[in-house]
Amino acid sequence: MAASAALVMGWATPVVAQLENITNREATSALKTALEKGSRAAVDQLGKVNGFFGDTRVRIPLPESLQKAERTMRRLGMGKYADELVLTMNRAAEAAVPEAKQLFVDSVKKMSVQDAKGILTGGETSGTEYFKRTTTEQLRKRFLPIVKQSTAKVGLAQSYNQYAEHGVSLGLIRQEQANLDDYVTQKALDGLYFMVAEEEKKIRKDPVGSASNIIKKVFGALL
Repeated sequence: MAASAALVMGWATPVVAQLENITNREATSALKTALEKGSRAAVDQLGKVNGFFGDTRVRIPLPESLQKAERTMRRLGMGKYADELVLTMNRAAEAAVPEAKQLFVDSVKKMSVQDAKGILTGGETSGTEYFKRTTTEQLRKRFLPIVKQSTAKVGLAQSYNQYAEHGVSLGLIRQEQANLDDYVTQKALDGLYFMVAEEEKKIRKDPVGSASNIIKKVFGALL
């Protein structure tokens, strides 16, 4: 079996030794398979009912600037409006996330040899960082209209935007929380990349548990 000289050139000596019996094609194939597997699992997990709302790790809370008002609303017996808004924000994220699946696949297909080398020898979430660099802006553009469509049905969301704009001018609210749709979109992205990272770490930690033989071979050599 030919050694993957082009891919491992310049890598740390221990890594070269571990991968010397793995071809360039095998290494690239394993990486792409792993990233597609992990990203697909993350999208499937989040892009369903309660994918965000039912998971405390990614559930989207009200913006900090609204949390004080939320406490007041609950004391006045108006908690149902806050609950409706929280549920709406999370449902919006769940509806938007499936848009990521094809973009992740396309990103993997465009991966260069240099990208592959950096991911294989990088940290435990280097693949996720690659996705962030290559998909964030496209995902933001796809998520935002879906989020807007969901929040438009809730009157409190519109009231918040008007209140927040004034709050920003007074220095009471951070700019990134000034628009509820932008806030939810960013939180949806954060949750998605968090889950992709969790899947990536899982594959790296236990490649033998993967259904793919090529993942077992390549990532097993890196343990």
